[in-house]
Parts: sequence; structure tokens; C-alpha cells
Amino acid sequence: MRDWFLPRRTLVLSALLLSVGAMTGCDKQPKPTPEGQKAPLTAAKPATDTFLTVSIEQQASWVRNFNPLLAPGNVRWPTVAGIYEPLLVYNTMKGEFTPWLASKYEWSNGNKTLTFTTRSNVKWSDGQPFTAKDVAFTFGLLKKHAALDLHGVWKWLSAIEAKDDTTVEFTLTRPYVPGLTYLGHQPIVPEHKWKDVTDPVTYTNENPVATGPFTEVKTFQNQIYELGRNPNYWQEGKPAIKGLRFPAYPGNDQANLALLNGEVDWAGNFVPEIEKVYVGKDPANHHYWFPLVGSTVFVYTNTTKKPLDDVRLRKALSMALDREQIVKVAMNNYTRPADATALSDAHERWRNPKAVEAGDWVKFDVAKANQLLDEAGYAKGADGTRAKDGKPLRFDINVVTGWSDWVRAAQIVTQQLKGVGVDVTLKTYDFSAFFEALQKGTFDLSMGWSNEEPTPYNFYRDLLGTATVRPVGEAAARNWHRFGAKQADPLFEAFEAATATADQKKILDQLQMLFVETVPSIPLFPGPSWGEYNTKRFTGFPSKENPYAKLSPNNPPEYLLVLTELKPK
Repeated sequence: MRDWFLPRRTLVLSALLLSVGAMTGCDKQPKPTPEGQKAPLTAAKPATDTFLTVSIEQQASWVRNFNPLLAPGNVRWPTVAGIYEPLLVYNTMKGEFTPWLASKYEWSNGNKTLTFTTRSNVKWSDGQPFTAKDVAFTFGLLKKHAALDLHGVWKWLSAIEAKDDTTVEFTLTRPYVPGLTYLGHQPIVPEHKWKDVTDPVTYTNENPVATGPFTEVKTFQNQIYELGRNPNYWQEGKPAIKGLRFPAYPGNDQANLALLNGEVDWAGNFVPEIEKVYVGKDPANHHYWFPLVGSTVFVYTNTTKKPLDDVRLRKALSMALDREQIVKVAMNNYTRPADATALSDAHERWRNPKAVEAGDWVKFDVAKANQLLDEAGYAKGADGTRAKDGKPLRFDINVVTGWSDWVRAAQIVTQQLKGVGVDVTLKTYDFSAFFEALQKGTFDLSMGWSNEEPTPYNFYRDLLGTATVRPVGEAAARNWHRFGAKQADPLFEAFEAATATADQKKILDQLQMLFVETVPSIPLFPGPSWGEYNTKRFTGFPSKENPYAKLSPNNPPEYLLVLTELKPK
């Protein structure tokens, strides 16, 4: 999971109180708007208005920034995939790449050359033709400005060349097939507009020229912005909806209340008791779909700290956890306990049944957990806390304040670990402090999320790869638990050169078994991909019955598949 694909959280307790008030008809007087500040425009629009209202970011006011070369969390939605577009879009639900600005791609030269054929019928929103030269120019910007190279592609790219208007060739320093995702998903910018930009790192690009379905900034105020259709969009007849509307909700409570009251057409929130508080308010139009294709939620164990470097201890901690209870109480039964591969349903086709069977350490077994701890020399003291060599098994577990579902999960973890003599204290932090500790390795145990990619290659590389290990104190993009298995490295290298699915599967089977043997951290459950939609004014949303793509608006560029299919009623 890329860092900006942070799981969408909500402050659910106060949101629920608000929603119950709405359901019971409580009289709520609007708060006066501070002088000089415009009130949020959150009222539902008439059916003749075909602007789709989306709840995707919670901010008190909007900052006008449509620079697609920055991380999505720093720019307005849908800049990176909806205003601008990539060459390919990976469809998680189908397990395949959908051609987008490129019509096809091909590997050659021992998988060190990747050639894309770009579409010839695409225009920029100002009417200028899109060509392969724009692709080469975009990647040239990433090379020139390292801050824009968000995935470090120039660490394994050596050159890029537009052979003609519809052919662009990437030359790699080594075989690196997983690089297809990063090259294919890069938003492309127009050379004729960006060649004169002095500093693309700070450029806010207030009036974008792009190839996406929604490029026209119709309104931009502190409290609301609206995007209209691209007059030159290359997919005939699309988009069918007139535009997108984004009210500024200052917090999760306000965003959830707007969703529950039918003022939002599309969102990606965690809503407890959703059947009651959302669907129940308008069963004909209020719908949701939470497939288990999000990132896996972990209790990360800092393996640089003794005794968390002991695999027997990590297995025992895992066996002491009743994941069924965690899923029921903390997650409203929206998910299921993780198996020993830790894979979500997005990677079901890669799952190794032998690894699942071998991983008994994810099964709730207090007797076995106690036995492992006894055998490892962690004896219970008079106070019930285990210790070894005079050092008690005492840890903190970190979680973000306000992430109520994760806080509840962490509370249950602390209770259950105390049941086997491990003294764990829950520590809550605001996100910035929590994430800094996670990145720098200054924690004992921490709640956290995993990578989301088309294959489990990076998922396991983040968990097992020695190349991803950083010293404590140095920020790590991934591998926050700082564990490296040398025997995994040749498997990653082999995967990087493999294009045949059968070959990739054999390698991943071995990586899954290695994960089961080493237990680098403790998976709890696969994260749901949160998505809610209202069919009162629009149709065409993905659903369990029509799973043509992820419903969630939280994951670029996949939501492009949805934006181009929605239709007004």
C-alpha cells in the first residue's frame, strides 16, 4: 500500500451520536458561520443537477492544488486519476491491468526493456494532441526533480525514449517486472504546458490541462469546489455525469452525517452498524460494499528490540489473540481473521494452501501460547507477568487517537496478551507522532497497515526483504518492524525477472512458507475496502452483484474505472 493510500478512518463514536440524532428527528440548530467564512455547501441538490457529490477528504477549507506529480494526499481529488491519467489502470477485482492512455505494452531484452504503445486518439483538454513524447517528458521531470520520483523509478530505470508519437521505450538497469505498476500508474502531464514550469515541485497547477474525464474547474471556494467534464475526452460518450462536487467537511463527524443524511453520492468511510444507520435510512438508495481487498492490518513487532527478535515469542503473542473477538467487537464483523499468509482477498489467487495449513500460530490457543512462552524461558512471576533474565515482558502498543476501530482492536490485544502474562500498555498518539514512531522504529508494538499492489511481491518484500531494512532512527518507507530474511532475497530477485504467472506463483509459494516460518510481525485481519454509494441520483456503481472494479474512492488510479461508468438517473 502506498503511504498516501492510508486506510480511511473515522471518529465513529461522535459520528454515531450525530447520526442517531438525525434518525430520531432531534432538532439541531446550525452553528453560526464565523464572519468572513462561507458556510459549507452540503445540502442535497435537485435530481436535475448531475454533479456527483463525493466525500473523500476532511478539511476545514480547500487549497487549490492540482499538481499530479505530487503524492495524492497533497492535492485535490481526483487530480492523479480523474483529471490526469496513467498509461494503465490495475483492476483489483479482476486481477488484471486495463489499458488506458496506452493500448498495450510489451517486455523484451530479457525483461530489461518495456515498450508502451500509446493511443493515437487522445487529446489534452485544450485540444492539443497527446503523444508518447508527453510520456517521455513526464518521466524526464521525475529524473530531474527527485522529490517527484515518488516510487524511486530512476533507481532501476536507465533511459526513456519516445520512438515516435505512439511508441515509448523504457530501458531498465536490470530485469524488474514489478516496475510495470509504477511506470503504468504514473500520471502523465503535457509537455507543451509543463516545459516552462520553473519548479514543478512547488507548482500548484490551478488550471489543469489534462486528458482525464474531469478537467474543468467550475468553482473553487474555501468551502467547495466543482469540476466539469473534459470537452475533449477521448472515450466517446464518457463521462456521462456532468461533473463532480466536493463540499469541505471540517471533520469526520460532519462527513459521516452528510453521508447518512443522503447528501453524499459516493464515499469511502468506516461506518459502524451500517445496515442500521445508513442502509436503514433509505434502503432503496443507500448501499455499501466492503470487499476484503484492502491492506492487511498488523500488530507490528519491533524486531530490533529484545525479546521481540525471538520468533517463539512472536508466535506465542499471535496465538494469544482471539481474532474472532477482535473482528466482531472492533470491526463490526466487516472482515475475518487473517490466515498465516496474511494475504487479503485481493491476492486470493496467489494464496498457498500449504502455508495456510502450516501457520498454526494464527489460531487462538492460550494453552499453546503459554507452552511456547514456558519453553522459551519466559517464566511467570508472582504478579502474573512473565520475565526472563530479570526482564519482564512489558511492551507498549501504539495506535492513532480517534481511529476508533483500531483503538478497540488494540484494547482487545492488550487484554488478551495480559492473559498469558505479557504486560502491554496502550498508547494513543495523533497521526503525525504515531507515524513518525512507526517509520523510525521507535516503538515496541504498533498497529499498522500493509502494502497494496497487483501481486504480493512488494507485500512480502516489505515484510521479509533485507533491502528494505533501515537502522532505527532512520525513516523507513516500509518494513517498519525492521526484519530481513537473507533467504528471501534470491526469491525476490527471481520474481523481478519472471513474467510467467506459473513461475511467479512458485516463487510466492516459497515466500509464503518463509513468512509462516519466521513470523516477522502479527497479522490481525484483511482490511475492508470501504465504499458507500447513493443511487437516488446516479447509477453504475460497482457492487457485490456487479464487481467490475473496487467501489472505494480511496485508491488511485483504480477509481477511474468507476468515474467513467457512472450515469445520472
